[in-house]
Amino acid sequence: MTWGGRSQRAGTAVLALLATTQFLMTVDSTVMNVSISALVEDLDTTVSAIQGVITAYTLVMAAAMITGAKIGDILGRRRALRVGLIVYACGSAVTAISPNVGVLLFGWSLLEGLGAAMIMPTVVALVAGNFEGRRRAVAYGVLAAAAAVAVAAGPIIGGFVTAYFSWRWVFAAEVLIAAGILLGSKVVQDAPAEHRPRLDMVGALLSAAGLGMLVFGVLQSGTWGWIEPRVADGTDATPQLAGISMVIWLVLGGLLILWVFLEWLRRRVAAGREPLVDPSLFGNHQLTHGLVVLLMQYLVMMGMFFSMPLFLSLVLGLDAFETGIRMLPLSLALIVTAPSVAKLLPHAGPRGVVQVGLGLMLGATILLAARLDQGAGAEITTVPFILMGIGMGALASQLGNVVVSAVPVARGGEAGGLQYTAQNLGSSLGTALVGAVVIASLSSLFLQDVQSSDVLGPALKDQAAVEVGSGVEFVSTAQVEEALATTDLTPAEQAEILDGYERSQLGALSAGMVVLSLFVVLTLFFARRLPADPLIAEQEAVGSAGEGPA
Repeated sequence: MTWGGRSQRAGTAVLALLATTQFLMTVDSTVMNVSISALVEDLDTTVSAIQGVITAYTLVMAAAMITGAKIGDILGRRRALRVGLIVYACGSAVTAISPNVGVLLFGWSLLEGLGAAMIMPTVVALVAGNFEGRRRAVAYGVLAAAAAVAVAAGPIIGGFVTAYFSWRWVFAAEVLIAAGILLGSKVVQDAPAEHRPRLDMVGALLSAAGLGMLVFGVLQSGTWGWIEPRVADGTDATPQLAGISMVIWLVLGGLLILWVFLEWLRRRVAAGREPLVDPSLFGNHQLTHGLVVLLMQYLVMMGMFFSMPLFLSLVLGLDAFETGIRMLPLSLALIVTAPSVAKLLPHAGPRGVVQVGLGLMLGATILLAARLDQGAGAEITTVPFILMGIGMGALASQLGNVVVSAVPVARGGEAGGLQYTAQNLGSSLGTALVGAVVIASLSSLFLQDVQSSDVLGPALKDQAAVEVGSGVEFVSTAQVEEALATTDLTPAEQAEILDGYERSQLGALSAGMVVLSLFVVLTLFFARRLPADPLIAEQEAVGSAGEGPA
C-alpha cells in the first residue's frame, strides 16, 4: 500500500511532519488570547498594546503570504520550508525572553509572522509534490483538520501553560518543535516549481503597505477616533490632519495603495511580465466570494477570541487556564463539526451549509450581546460558545473546497496563497476592529456613567471629562480598585466609580458582540453567491485524475 507512490510508512511520516507544521503555524493565532492579562502584567503594558501585537502577527502573515509562496518557487519548496522554520524558531526564542512589548512585537509579530508566511504556502506545495490522486486529497484534509484543531486547542494550551508555568514556555516549546520539524524535513521530497519566477518586489511592497496602513488605521480607531480626533488639541492631542483623525487618512491611504497594487498587477500582465498574483483570479466569482466569506469568518472568529477572554479574565477574574476551560465548548464544537459535516452531509451544497453556520454564529453573538450587559457570570458563555463553534465548523467544512475548486489544479498554489491571505487579513481586522470598538465604547460609556452619577461632584466630573476624554484602558476591576485606594476620594465615590467601570466594561463587550453580529449579517449576503450545488463531483474528478487537492 502506498501514499501517492511512496510506502505507507514514508507517506505517513511526511504527512505527520507537514500536519505538525500546519498546527504550529496556526496555533500561534489563538494560543495567547486567554493570557492577555498575564502578558499585560508581566511586560508592564496595556491591553491595547497586546492587541496590537496579536493583530500585527496575523497582519504580517497576510501581507507576506503571497510573497512567501513566490520565495518558495524561487528557493525550492523544501529549502523555503527550512529557511522559514529557522526564522520562525528565532522569533519564538526572542519572544520567549522578551523583556518588554517592543521585543515581543519584533519576535512574535515580525519574525514569527515572516517565518509562517514562508512556511504555510510551502506546506501546501509540498503536499502536492509528495502525494498523488486521492491520497493528496486526504493529505489536504488532514492539514485542514490540523489547522482547525490548532485554532480550537490554542486557548487550552495557552491557558494551562500560563496558569501553571509561564506564557514564555509556550514560545520556548515552539523553538523545540520547529527544530524537530527541521531535522525531520529530510523525509520530505522537494516539490520544484515548473519554473522559477522573479520576485515582483514592487507588488510585494505595495500589497504590504496597503494592508498595513488599512489594518493599522482600524487598530488605532479606538484611541484616535474615526473622523474627529478623540483629543483635538493640547499635549495629549491625537494624530490628525486638517482637523480629521489620522485613522480615516490611514484607511483611505491603504485602500488607495491597494488600488495602485491591482493596477500594477494588470500592467505587468499586459507587459508580459509575471505579477505577484494574477489579477484575472479576482474575476472568478466563486473564488472571490469564497475568499470574502472566509475573511469574514476569521474576522468574527478572531474578534470573538480576542474579546471574550477579556470578559472571562479581566471582568470575572478567571486565570488563564480557567479562561481556556470556559472556551472549551467552542473549541470542541469546532473540532467535532468541521469533519462531521463532510461525512454526514457529503452531498450538501456549500451555500446552504454556510448559511446555516452563519445563522448559528449570528445567534451566538446576539445572545452574548444581550446577556453580557446584564452582568451575568461565566455560565452565560456556554450555549453561545457551542453555537459559535458549530457555526465555525460548518464554514470550515466548506470554504476551503470552495476556494480550491474554483481554479484549475495548476493554479491551486495561487488560490492557496490567496486563501491564507484572506484568513490572516480577516484575523488581523477582527482583532483590530473589535478591540477598537471595545476600547472606544469603554471610554464613552464610562464617561457617560460618571457624568450621570448623583454621588460624584461637579469638580470630579469635570476632571473625569478631561482624563477619560483621551481614552480608558481595559484593565481588571481589581486594578481599578487598587488605583482608587491611593486617591483621596471618599469610599462612596470610589465605590461609585468602580461600579460604573464594571458596567462600562460589560457594555463595551456587548457593543463588540453587536458589531460582530452586523458582520455576520453582512456575510450572509456574500454567502448567497456561493455554489448551491455540492462540490463532490469536482473533488472526485480531481482525485481520480491524481492532480490536486479535493
